[in-house]
Amino acid sequence: MHKTITSAANPLFKRVNALHEKKFRARDGLFLAEGMRIVVEAVDSGHIPEILILAPGIADHPAMRRVINMCRQDVTEMTEMTPELLTRLTRKDNPQNVVGVFRQALTPLRQLDRARAHIWFVLEAIKDPGNLGTILRTADAVGAGGVILLDQGCDPFSVEAVRSSMGALFTQTVATAAWPEFLAWLREGPGFLVGASLKTSVDYQAVAYPDPTFLLMGNEQSGLPQAYEDACDALVKLPMRGKADSLNVAIATAVLAYEVINQRKHGFDSDATAS
Repeated sequence: MHKTITSAANPLFKRVNALHEKKFRARDGLFLAEGMRIVVEAVDSGHIPEILILAPGIADHPAMRRVINMCRQDVTEMTEMTPELLTRLTRKDNPQNVVGVFRQALTPLRQLDRARAHIWFVLEAIKDPGNLGTILRTADAVGAGGVILLDQGCDPFSVEAVRSSMGALFTQTVATAAWPEFLAWLREGPGFLVGASLKTSVDYQAVAYPDPTFLLMGNEQSGLPQAYEDACDALVKLPMRGKADSLNVAIATAVLAYEVINQRKHGFDSDATAS
């Protein structure tokens, strides 16, 4: 273990701190993951950090001893940092005591094996990193094949998205594509494209979801573009019984995803109607 970093002028601190900004993440191909739980889950999933930063004394924790031993095999740069600098680095008054710097990993669209999962998430220009992180967490929970990000959405490697994913970024396959590229790839093989839309009257429980189902969710403000809806095999709507006209996109994605896996578990009732 290197000596403890005590100054914000330290080159390593400056390099890591810069990863809060997208331009530096893109330049270096790295990103930050904060917290012992997330770092341990990342390592257990086969993702070894390039830099591991620890609060003084945390290296004695049993889980961290195991992580440190695994990191040493991959020549991870490890150092300690004072609590004051960790507060500056994590930008939280109650900072995490472990920070990992990981290499970004995106899977090319054509390397995805659509047959390995019965459900996939496709997100069109999602802007809120908290929503994206929560959707990644839902994808992990339902055993999704992965998350495909369309068009210009938020950065899945931002600190906010990684934090909200609670480690799911390391367990989920993430791909990016433009809409025409995705649609051409989808039509090359099996795949049922379902779009969430406020323009339809079809209840989400009144549709059968065959394997593999691709859930297409639109931007938080504007929803799906018309051309995207026109390309769907089905459009569905969640019933809204109150005054609100829609759900948060992360919540809506979770509701739809659990309907898909519930149908797969119990079979589709052809008499299902909108509730």
